[in-house]
Amino acid sequence: MTSNHLSGHHECGGHTPGGGHIHTPERFGTAFALGITLNLGFVILEVTYGIFAHSLALVADAGHNMADVLGLLLAWSATFLARTPPTERRTYGLRSSSILAALFNAIFLLITVGAIAWEAVRRFGAPAPVSAQTVIWVSAVGILVNGITALMFMSGRKRDLNIRAAFLHMAADAGVSLGVVVAGFVIMATGSLWIDPVISLVIAAIITWGTWGLLRDSVNLALQAVPQGIEVAEVRRYLSSLPHVREVHDLHVWPMSTTETALTAHLVRDVDDCDCALLEEASRYLHQQFEIQHATLQFETLDHQCHLAPEERV
Repeated sequence: MTSNHLSGHHECGGHTPGGGHIHTPERFGTAFALGITLNLGFVILEVTYGIFAHSLALVADAGHNMADVLGLLLAWSATFLARTPPTERRTYGLRSSSILAALFNAIFLLITVGAIAWEAVRRFGAPAPVSAQTVIWVSAVGILVNGITALMFMSGRKRDLNIRAAFLHMAADAGVSLGVVVAGFVIMATGSLWIDPVISLVIAAIITWGTWGLLRDSVNLALQAVPQGIEVAEVRRYLSSLPHVREVHDLHVWPMSTTETALTAHLVRDVDDCDCALLEEASRYLHQQFEIQHATLQFETLDHQCHLAPEERV
């Protein structure tokens, strides 16, 4: 018997009704543009006054914020590339460009952290005088810039994983700038110049902590691992519970981008029919419960010997 196949825009369904392909709202283009402009201006301010005040903490934070600027540029570019229509050579378009952008951003951040840590260790042996007041007010500007940028992405953080990442990153940066302000007050109170490289190392550690997770997740996505938050065992359990389904095999779940997930599976049934309503219901449930936007399900019967099935059926 030939199998019944559900895919794409087949009349039986396949994608969740109403499910779109572009998950970054158009209005966030303004947020990206303004966020990039504000952070780039702040980077220039930090570098200028960091050199003037002999503050490695300011220069270190400037390096971090420059990485943020590049990260925002990459994320913004990826949202445009994700809209590229499919072609004969790239049948999914360029959706996965967002994964490559995240991977590049993680690598760039780790290189930046290495440079910050190296200079901080060097400063321990040759501490330089620091203008604490300059450090305080420049970092206070950083709290304002990063806070405003985070707020611009706040409304979309629950609907779009990319927007949520931008929000969390900017919010964390505001916290780092707060730490630099605290260091400035400590230097003013104690006159201890070693505080500056210590804070630089703390900033490097915070960046490394956040970046390591980004690197791990982006590598996993690049290798088409199951996205975080999706348990394949639960997906299999649901598909196995569908009416007349006796077995589920050749089940695959992989990321199409940082915001879209695809699934394919063979469902072995004890009836010989194409239940279009069941396919639509399953596709809708997979989207709502597991955030799987592109489900491709194939019906088979017990007497159909699929070469992808296990040797013994249960």
